Amino acid sequence: MRIPSVNELKEKFSKLYPTYPISYFTEPSRRVAQIIREKWQKKELQKLEESYLENLMKEVFKKYENPSLKRVINATGVVIHTNLGRAPLCKKAIEEITKVAKYYSNLEFDLKEGKRGSRYVHVEEILKEITQAESALVVNNNAAAVLISLNTLAYGKEVIVSRGELVEIGGSFRIPEVMKWAGCILKEVGTTNKTHLSDYENAINENTALLLKVHKSNFEIIGFTEEVSVEDLVNLGKKFGLPVMKDLGSGCFIDFSKYGLKKELTVQEVLKAGVDIVTFSGDKLLGGPQAGIILGKKEFIEKIRKNPLNRALRIDKLTLAGLEATLRLYRDENLALEHIPVLKMILTPKEILKKKARYLLKKLRKLKLKEFNFEVIKTINKTGGGALPTLDLISYAVAVKSPLSPQNLQKILRENEPPIITRIEEERLLIDVRCLFDEDYKEIISAFEKFGNDKKYTL
Repeated sequence: MRIPSVNELKEKFSKLYPTYPISYFTEPSRRVAQIIREKWQKKELQKLEESYLENLMKEVFKKYENPSLKRVINATGVVIHTNLGRAPLCKKAIEEITKVAKYYSNLEFDLKEGKRGSRYVHVEEILKEITQAESALVVNNNAAAVLISLNTLAYGKEVIVSRGELVEIGGSFRIPEVMKWAGCILKEVGTTNKTHLSDYENAINENTALLLKVHKSNFEIIGFTEEVSVEDLVNLGKKFGLPVMKDLGSGCFIDFSKYGLKKELTVQEVLKAGVDIVTFSGDKLLGGPQAGIILGKKEFIEKIRKNPLNRALRIDKLTLAGLEATLRLYRDENLALEHIPVLKMILTPKEILKKKARYLLKKLRKLKLKEFNFEVIKTINKTGGGALPTLDLISYAVAVKSPLSPQNLQKILRENEPPIITRIEEERLLIDVRCLFDEDYKEIISAFEKFGNDKKYTL
């Protein structure tokens, strides 16, 4: 059997896809030739039929053109799923990002003065308006916000932090290591479960630059515990003339306790307590794009703004557009709750979720798939992204049993277009409805239709 040359395959590709230049097909042709060679060597292919070659070329080209970063359907029930891109953006944010991406913008141009301006003005005033902070700065993520704040305020000096707050969150973000790279000296006080105000006070010396509190984003210590309140630490900082910084991790502007969920300190409450610097993420409970938001006293924010690291960590125009549009909704809490997907998903009543699960169940049962069993079950969700770690959210899911193992079924759905990401519990595949958009239901039903129509999936 003769394996076609790359040039021959390029010619064939150009006939299949005449709108592309022939040079575009070099890599797809190499991939096709390699697949044929490997199959021939394994004795899986003895004769190269023209129909087989054409189908192979179409399959290879489809994969070649398919974007690596793509939409997926989140059927896990985890709202702020770090692996799935965290917070989906609201409609207004998407519209503003599209406009700024398509056209030129006044990113760093002062329209009033007709000269160079600052990119930070686009979100600084609205952040101050919403939170009552003296000043604001935004960088590209919260790890960057923590890093640049520590580097600015405590380079070469000691930062005091409770042992119970030396956290590690996703992606190996460890407070001790961030301090090291920020050029600070970590001074741990207290114990894992108990830290007293006196522990902080006794550790203060002439080399102390900052008192730091860190949100325990993805865990909680319960039982025989004690920690120092934000207010007490602020008073201690004032006594010794030391700034106090609070890393809120997720950070939220909404008091969830008003809606029956566990109390979580809001950004506004922390600032009102007198903390000098507050840092948090833009793409978690806030529901915006990835960003690290730094709020606080003007004197400290200005120092951070002038740090040369700020150039390396600065926020881009698309993120600014999405963040500004998201923040505008927080001018009215009801608007935020109505339009920001993360907030809507977290606060969706369980009765509504049950209704959605029953709708999906009805549609899946209509497919009459042989040996497939579908039922609605109650589930427990986590918010995800290190936000509200002890909060259990009641949800509903369609549980699937089939002749396939749950792992194989999960893999097939993951390879669907668009991919459907599920979870497995008690040897059943679950399609949790909490994070599904209206258009996702059609895609899920279409994916399961293949088990009855596509020979590849015939059982």
